[in-house]
Amino acid sequence: MHNDKFISKSEIGIFIFALALPFIFDFSPYIQGLLIFVVLWVVLGTSWNLLAGYTGQVSFGHAAFFGIGAYAAGVPFFLFKVSPWWGLLFGGITAVILGYLLGIVVFRLRGPYFALGTLAAAEILRIAFGQEEWLTNGHNGILYMTTWVSKYPYYFIILAIAAGTILTVKVVMRRREGYYFLSIREDEDAASAIGINASKYKNISMGLSSFWAGMAGAFYFIYMGFIDPETVFALHNISIISILVGIIGGVGTIWGPAIGAIIMVLLQETFRSAFFGFAPQWVSGMHAFVFGLLVIFVILYLPGGVVGDWDLIRKKLHLKRKSEMKK
Repeated sequence: MHNDKFISKSEIGIFIFALALPFIFDFSPYIQGLLIFVVLWVVLGTSWNLLAGYTGQVSFGHAAFFGIGAYAAGVPFFLFKVSPWWGLLFGGITAVILGYLLGIVVFRLRGPYFALGTLAAAEILRIAFGQEEWLTNGHNGILYMTTWVSKYPYYFIILAIAAGTILTVKVVMRRREGYYFLSIREDEDAASAIGINASKYKNISMGLSSFWAGMAGAFYFIYMGFIDPETVFALHNISIISILVGIIGGVGTIWGPAIGAIIMVLLQETFRSAFFGFAPQWVSGMHAFVFGLLVIFVILYLPGGVVGDWDLIRKKLHLKRKSEMKK
């Protein structure tokens, strides 16, 4: 389940490279902004992967935790003018409370029923936060003047959150809880039969997953300066993309969500900008179609994702290069 070394030299190298990236692209705030969103999706994808990839509880409602974290930062500001930066403390905690309450209901369900239960929870919150204008300003949203013009502070803050998310997964999966998560994923009934308290450990997994998703939501409000229910509780832009990041990068792997986040953000931005102005504008609306094709391709040919099936990819590339050399 893990290597002997807790943190490898290559992982240290990746982190140092990540620290240097905004300075490499110092000339382009646009690219720095993309980097921030890549790292934000690393947090969301990794948090989803802990619950779904390692514990086998496939959630379609991760937007619920992201959105509640965003509003944990936004509502105190809207009502009492409390700095949204407190959201980085309360966003994760609020999401954990939601995760525990949600778990009481949805952990009674399994398979597609569990997924539908989490999806319903996110939709209920989206509707409720849109209606309660006295609390959330409804569909008008909450506006906040961001603290810095420079993107450097935001990048390093979300990078620290991403490091915390990845380290959490690495620590937990080396402990007894990690083995219990995998046992529940493989066969919950068998895990219960040998004395593992499945409800307890599913709640632990939900708590850890929801905490980091809530932190990501709070950061999103602080960085963007605006939230509304349609944005932060969105099924397609939050929940589904979290799933795609995990599936494409590699479910049940440490670095899969990071690779998936890079692929998804770059692909989404390429289509959103209509190939950076080189294609007709109607191309910008095709990103969902392309995402669907990509998922089908991954499921058919790379079921373990890019990281999970990396040896297979490398082997195929090696064989292809070998055949080209013979020609």
